[in-house]
Amino acid sequence: MTTATTSELESLNAAKVIDARGAACPGPLLEAKKGMGGVPVGSVIEIWSTDPVTKTDIAAWSGKVGHTFLGVLEDAGYDRVFVVRGK
Repeated sequence: MTTATTSELESLNAAKVIDARGAACPGPLLEAKKGMGGVPVGSVIEIWSTDPVTKTDIAAWSGKVGHTFLGVLEDAGYDRVFVVRGK
């Protein structure tokens, strides 16, 4: 698992932002799976989630399917989770 620094995450420009705030597990993960198909390989998606389990779910899923989990930024009441499409 690769984790970027906070400043690296803050400077990223995601190809797609998925707003899954308010959705309970597994909603944010399912939204991430759907959104990943809409970006080119090597692009970053950013998932916004209020579910605390999302960051560990997405990190585990990324590793299983060949994407790169970059890390999480905490924002005002939600997490911003960053993943690079690997295939």
